[in-house]
Amino acid sequence: MAQRPLVSIVTPFYNEGEGVNHFYQVMALTMEKLPDFDFEIVCVDDGSQDNTLEQLIAISKTDPRVTVLEFSRNFGKEPAMTAGIDAASGDCVIPIDADLQDPPALIGQMLQRWQEGAEVVLAKRIDRSTDTYAKRTSALMFYRLHNALSHLQIPENVGDYRLMDRVVVDALKQLPERQRFMKGLFAWVGFKTATVEYTRDARLIGDSKFSGWKLWNFAIEGITSFSLVPLKIWVYIGGLGAVFAILYASFIVIRTMIFGIDVPGYASLLVVMLFFGSLQLISLGVIGEYIGRIYFESKQRPLYLIRKKYSSKK
Repeated sequence: MAQRPLVSIVTPFYNEGEGVNHFYQVMALTMEKLPDFDFEIVCVDDGSQDNTLEQLIAISKTDPRVTVLEFSRNFGKEPAMTAGIDAASGDCVIPIDADLQDPPALIGQMLQRWQEGAEVVLAKRIDRSTDTYAKRTSALMFYRLHNALSHLQIPENVGDYRLMDRVVVDALKQLPERQRFMKGLFAWVGFKTATVEYTRDARLIGDSKFSGWKLWNFAIEGITSFSLVPLKIWVYIGGLGAVFAILYASFIVIRTMIFGIDVPGYASLLVVMLFFGSLQLISLGVIGEYIGRIYFESKQRPLYLIRKKYSSKK
């Protein structure tokens, strides 16, 4: 009798105590509806401050399919997802958020496309009306800005929820960078890709852990991870400034030769100095962002530290 494929579900948890049991119940029901596959659930506790870890440990003691990785502290969602993917042993891996706004019921369709030959199956949101207007608008602006600035195109309205064949997972594990933007890394490795569409559900339990400030920094991380355009822009701005300066200097020389020296004014000089001084500070900030990435990469620190692993699997 042929062995059934093993499917690894990877989920980061951070202060999700209110929704742990709901997550497990929904995932258990989903797995029961797919008897042709074996499952494991890799739960990564990212330094939660509530009872998330205790609940996950209790579930792992009753269900051998559940493995819990406890971080030594909070490292962030991207390292947590990476740790889960590293620990997953399935023939395919499916990352999914603990809030279940991305419906687990879609897993059956994703597995079907996988068996038809796709190595990556993307879950694309065709309706995000449950998200706030600000979140929908900022997400749309990010995708369009990133794809305009970078040669690497990230599919719009596609999050971390996807299926990846083992060959894709092994390729991801070869990427050594510490400052990780997972959506970009997923797109960078490529492979044969299919797409399934769905309507995103509202979050039933708990609140989002991503504030506007975190989303802004996340967007900067994505753009600077896969594009040098922000650096190149300042080359063009500097060139235009130099041309403007030469033209203006020529105008001053010619005017002085014809009309003599006027009484100088300070208002226009102050405006020009403030304007170009601001441009210099902005350009230094952009350069600093890239230098900072080099600095952290050069330290070669581990992306995460696992304090303990919990599993009743024999």
